Amino acid sequence: MKYDQAKARGIAEQSIRKEAAAKNRPADLINIALEKVVEAGLELPGFSAFDKMASKIRTEVNASIRAGIHDRMSAAQRAGLLRLLEERDSDGTTLFNRLKKPAQGPTWSHFKNLTKRLEWLDDLGDTCVWMDGVAAGKITDFAGEADAADASELRDFVPVKRIALVAALTHKARMRVRDDLATMFCKRVATKIKKARAELEEIRLAEREIVEALIGNYRTVLKHIDAGGPAQEALEKAAAMTAEARQALQGLDEEASAAEVTRRLEGRVSPAVLALVRAQVVQAGGLGAVTQAVESFGGFTKQYEQIEKVSAHHGNFWEVLLYGQIGRDRAVMFDLADKLEFTATSEDSRVLDALAHAQRHQSARGEYITAFNEEGKEVDISFATQNWRKAVVDKTRTGQFVRKHFEAMVFTALAEELRTGDVAVVGSEEYADWSEQLLDWEAVQETLGSYLGEVGLCEEGETTEFDAKFFRRQLEDKLRNAAAATDSGYPDNEGLVIDPETGIPSLKAHRADGQRPSAKLLEQEIKARMPERSLMGIVARTAYWVEWWRRFGPPSGNEPKLTDPLGRYVIVTFVKGTNMGPYEAARHIPGVSGHELSYVANRHFSIVLLNEVISDLVNAHARLDISQAWGDGTAVTADGTHMDTYLDNLLSETSVRYGKPGGITYHHISDTYIALFTHFIPCGVWEAVYIIEGLLKNTSEVQPTTVHADTQGQSFPVFALAHLLGFDLMPRIRNWKELAFYRPSKQSEYVHIDALFGEPGKNVIDFDLIESQFRHLMRVAVSVREGAISSSTLLKRLRSGSRKNATYAAFREVGRVIRTVQLLRYLSDAPLRRRVTAATNKVESFNRFSQWVGFGNRGVIADNDPIEQEKAMKFNALLTNAVIFHNALDIAEIVRQLLEEGWEIDPEDLAHISPYLTEHINRFGEYSTHEVGIQPEAYDPTLDIDFTPLREQDLTTAGLGQAA
Repeated sequence: MKYDQAKARGIAEQSIRKEAAAKNRPADLINIALEKVVEAGLELPGFSAFDKMASKIRTEVNASIRAGIHDRMSAAQRAGLLRLLEERDSDGTTLFNRLKKPAQGPTWSHFKNLTKRLEWLDDLGDTCVWMDGVAAGKITDFAGEADAADASELRDFVPVKRIALVAALTHKARMRVRDDLATMFCKRVATKIKKARAELEEIRLAEREIVEALIGNYRTVLKHIDAGGPAQEALEKAAAMTAEARQALQGLDEEASAAEVTRRLEGRVSPAVLALVRAQVVQAGGLGAVTQAVESFGGFTKQYEQIEKVSAHHGNFWEVLLYGQIGRDRAVMFDLADKLEFTATSEDSRVLDALAHAQRHQSARGEYITAFNEEGKEVDISFATQNWRKAVVDKTRTGQFVRKHFEAMVFTALAEELRTGDVAVVGSEEYADWSEQLLDWEAVQETLGSYLGEVGLCEEGETTEFDAKFFRRQLEDKLRNAAAATDSGYPDNEGLVIDPETGIPSLKAHRADGQRPSAKLLEQEIKARMPERSLMGIVARTAYWVEWWRRFGPPSGNEPKLTDPLGRYVIVTFVKGTNMGPYEAARHIPGVSGHELSYVANRHFSIVLLNEVISDLVNAHARLDISQAWGDGTAVTADGTHMDTYLDNLLSETSVRYGKPGGITYHHISDTYIALFTHFIPCGVWEAVYIIEGLLKNTSEVQPTTVHADTQGQSFPVFALAHLLGFDLMPRIRNWKELAFYRPSKQSEYVHIDALFGEPGKNVIDFDLIESQFRHLMRVAVSVREGAISSSTLLKRLRSGSRKNATYAAFREVGRVIRTVQLLRYLSDAPLRRRVTAATNKVESFNRFSQWVGFGNRGVIADNDPIEQEKAMKFNALLTNAVIFHNALDIAEIVRQLLEEGWEIDPEDLAHISPYLTEHINRFGEYSTHEVGIQPEAYDPTLDIDFTPLREQDLTTAGLGQAA
């Protein structure tokens, strides 16, 4: 390298200053500076020089950004934010604390209160103006620093910094309340639909009783109208009473004069008219008898409701029942529609047009409203299902809508379009227009060549040829080759049978050989020799060895103001990782208070820092020779496990999969047993959308390319995005009946496996669509890779209901290609099936192990704040990884002892030994902190065993499955 320290420092300072406006942590800035200096081919200055430079520039840049935020606010707005730090709320805390409060459960009262919170936050000012030009990451960092502080701490900051931090938190709060309102609205509508469906089921059960009642009511009405009934008698009497008058008037035409009428009636006009009036009274009385009969059944409204219920049953028509469920929410839902600004993310605005029409007639209370808008055009409801249109349109009232069904239809459609991203909320974060977050095509083109090589979509030298046609041909070849290989190999595939009639494949179960005697003996010896450990001691020793504790600190980035930061961070990690409450833990741990533990956990630990520490342990684990016995880090398995939570928050709900309320802890577990990344997600979200997000957020040195998942990984968009990002997604397949295989073309036919693809000419990939959407596919993939949009946000919007945009259609077609290829591979490759099964068994073992570690509070997460819930899962993953790392070291030490004693250890036997060992770990009792102050000797990562044969042979279930 060239020796030019001045130039190196100049390049470093320039890169740091450029990135400091978007990145907050000095470590990030140092890494960027190092990369730029290395790219320039210059000798690196000392690390301390970079550290000082990054800290100094970061401080300058942050001060400049905060000053800009301060100056874009009016004096009145600044005064309003400062009052938040002084004025008290109804609960005695400052109004500033109200900015931090998370949304509660989606009840009617909470829904109503959240709309009031939106109004209060908007009255503080237009925060979008304050944050103009400030990077999203920087806003998040400033808001996080404010969130970690209390009002008294913020009062100690200089005025400019104090106002800027509160302004950033206010901006995030305004975005979050819109997210929460949209989420709560969608959940309320989903709950109401569920209740309407349940009501329909109840109607099915009670149908006989209702029908019998209606038949009885109808029989009574008929008796009133039939011969001999009061209505018929009244009609006959009225006819007789009018006969005299009709006879007297017979022969008169319409133009007869009054004198002629008087002459014909011989002066008896009044008696004749009186007879007519009496006849009308009698006739009305007859009709009144029918009305009274109906009223005795509960009235016309109740009869119509019963008739609608029977109609709903016979037509699976739950839609007509929905308004009865959402009636109480009507005012709040309209209030929400008035206060939030919605926008269509495509040219199709039919749902928003219908919403506007409902808003114009919000005050209406009649049964019908006009079907025409202000311009005299009929409101387009073609977006609705046939059932909804049948409910909304009354054929006897042309040009009108049934008001209550129209409103229910609009709210249902709005919730669905918010869920799929076809409607966005202006000023929101989660429900923003995701298409606006994508990089421009020009920016994508600049990096596309290098990107294609990095993710393996093309070989070096092919990037210039890679265009829409190349991509199409690549996918076609992939599908044709996979189908041809499966077809030709079918006669020799003894484990696969395809039903020629239904096309449903079945696979013969594989019987594992079981654990080898030598492996079982080795496992018994290792377990017997594992030294007794305490969880606190394990955390302390890993903190000394890996020095992960140095990552933590206050959000300002300053040195932690703790007398013993290592000791406090170790204790907090133990307490939070085991899911013990800080005050409960203080009863068992000498020398600490519950307040102190809570304070350190809230102010010194963030989600970002926890992710970094988890990565530190992953990296340390990967450098251990023993880890090679379990894998090489190229494969990862993603799966979720249910966690009980309190219910008064938006994240928790009843899981369809697990049948109970709570949330899902979603882990990405390396083939070396350690957790690479952990999410906490709602039960109502399709778990597959988080498969890729965890891979992208994993910043460790272990970067897997093969991804295994349970059946939840079955999703066309997920397969498509995984392929575009260079990941080989291979989930475990269980139910083949519902899976479709797709042909490369209508003409494609196969000798042995043709039944898999259904009828000839059907289930064909639309390669023309893929080719036409090539640029957009690349825009999405590169944008996700560059972090412009999260994969989970994208995939939430690209679900099966999102049919309005071509992006979903293109992802669906690419996903069909890739999933068909993977299904064919799964059917034809028995060793692959065993690897997938073993990998998914491993993650299930990790779930049990992490729950064993997180034994506190009976496994219930005792916090309603989604951020704190996420942190709780990160703490648990950190502690679990620390135990795995420590167990791996203990196993390696025992293996060294055995080798010295003359044991011959087969690497394949060692592969059976899982680091999820618990028998030697003491979880309970009084938690002594004496081990926190004992610095251990350095550990030895090496092991004199050749693991090369494990990489060269197929890892069957006999190896991995037993270890899991």
